[in-house]
Amino acid sequence: MDPNDLNHYLSSRSYICGYSYSYSDLTLYKRVSCSIHKYGRCTHVLRWISHIRSLIMKDKCPTKEVSSTCFISEGMSLDQVILNTLSEQKEIDSLIFASENGLDHQKLVGAIKSLLSLPKEYIKAEQKQISVWELTDEGKSFVANGSYEFVLYSAVTKDGILQKELMKMPNAKIGFSKAMTLGWLVIDKKHEDGPTVFRKVDDATDVVKTMLEDINTQKKVDEKKIQDLKKRKLITPVVTKFYLVTKGTSFNTQIERPEADLTADMLQDGSWKEKSFKEYNFKAKGAPITSGYLHPLLKVRTEYRRIFLDMGFSEMPTNKFVENGFWNFDALFQPQQHPARDAHDTFFISNPEMTDASKLPADYLEKVKSTHENGGYGSTGYNYDWKISEAQKNILRTHTTAVSARMLYKLAQQEEFRPVKMFSIDRVFRNETLDATHLAEFHQIEGLVADRNLTLGHLIGILYAFFKKLGIEKLKFKPAYNPYTEPSMEIFSYHPGLKKWVEIGNSGMFRPEMLLPMGIPKDVNVIAWGLSLERPTMIKYGINNIRELIGHKVNLNMVQENPICRLNKV
Repeated sequence: MDPNDLNHYLSSRSYICGYSYSYSDLTLYKRVSCSIHKYGRCTHVLRWISHIRSLIMKDKCPTKEVSSTCFISEGMSLDQVILNTLSEQKEIDSLIFASENGLDHQKLVGAIKSLLSLPKEYIKAEQKQISVWELTDEGKSFVANGSYEFVLYSAVTKDGILQKELMKMPNAKIGFSKAMTLGWLVIDKKHEDGPTVFRKVDDATDVVKTMLEDINTQKKVDEKKIQDLKKRKLITPVVTKFYLVTKGTSFNTQIERPEADLTADMLQDGSWKEKSFKEYNFKAKGAPITSGYLHPLLKVRTEYRRIFLDMGFSEMPTNKFVENGFWNFDALFQPQQHPARDAHDTFFISNPEMTDASKLPADYLEKVKSTHENGGYGSTGYNYDWKISEAQKNILRTHTTAVSARMLYKLAQQEEFRPVKMFSIDRVFRNETLDATHLAEFHQIEGLVADRNLTLGHLIGILYAFFKKLGIEKLKFKPAYNPYTEPSMEIFSYHPGLKKWVEIGNSGMFRPEMLLPMGIPKDVNVIAWGLSLERPTMIKYGINNIRELIGHKVNLNMVQENPICRLNKV
């Protein structure tokens, strides 16, 4: 029997009140139930099946009012309901069963899968699916108001209508194209009032609307026309999956669930001997292993390090956080009375308080002392009594230039000078007042080049090359003062967002008073520059307060969720 014909027949019949089933009803019920998937969209058929089934089950369970609900009691689990129902029925259609009993079909499917997962075969389940076409919102509007082409055709009077007026209608472009293709309309481009549209046929049938109405009532429509409607996005396929459930080889209404774990109590009372246990799935994936995350500073540091390496620089060892005053200040031609050497700017170590003088290079120490006191190498010096006790004081290094001084001294001790390009990125410490942009510890990025006859022009050129790799091309320089560089320059870059020039670093050429006592050849110059790591990291990740980047106030989710660093390198 055609599903649509049966659905139409039952729609005109009242079979609820006072209706009793006959032998013919039972025969038809058996035939329809065996091929229920054909009637998935036939609402009147499904209602009839539900009612006949309720009457049949009422005869079997006279104390209950409805069919399968006689197996459902308050608080009963869905898997138990399924087993109780199968004890009285040969088969359960999950879609119809859920509809009859007001159950959530997805939850019912979950219960079926739960029973299937048990070691014993309590049930068998065969998955089925119903595929039907459903009207889209646009298709529903066609059924309600007519297709675009028919609405447009209806707007054309016998005397015609100007094309420009007709095209003001909603969806006129699509409707006009379709109506012209169907041969419903004709356009007179030479009309005295301008291009005018006339009806080409006296009458037209809205075939699209009719087909959509047939689909909506589950009537058969030609497959080619179905595809045309699909292309116009007037219909969409809807697939409904359900299960036909029958008794399994180990069917029982009492569920014996295997134990997942062997407990201490089971071992003590011996109950484990009578229990069944769930098999281990050795192919199952384990829980994700918690791993560490790179801090945003480390991500940006990696990018800066890669840029230096790409430019042919080698990395200096920076693993000495504790430094002595000699390498941190004196070797850089920084006087011992300089404010930076006071306790309010520098952290002094209490134990051990001093460095053994024998660990400092004696010849070099004397040259540094003489340069500070009396000058030399073209300098008048500072003319004060230089004290070795100040040079011996242990401190937390205030800049990585102390590392540069050690490396340049090591370079000077070589038999033959070789040009070098070196960099460092590491932590330094200063007794700063804490605020939104300053901490007592931060990271310094430093690069230097040592070669013969270098000039300020070389320094500017390498700065342009370095910052270009960071995506920064607009630079300008301002004269500045540093104790150990001359000339010295502050580096500024134009910030498009702030629309102003902002300082991004410092640079200069190391003074002869610093280099020549080491033993660096007179024709060798060293150019250097430095900047912080925190400031570009805060800009990159949109952090306004440095205490949210480093310290106890850091949000660990920020560390875990921030993306990898990608600088706009050129």
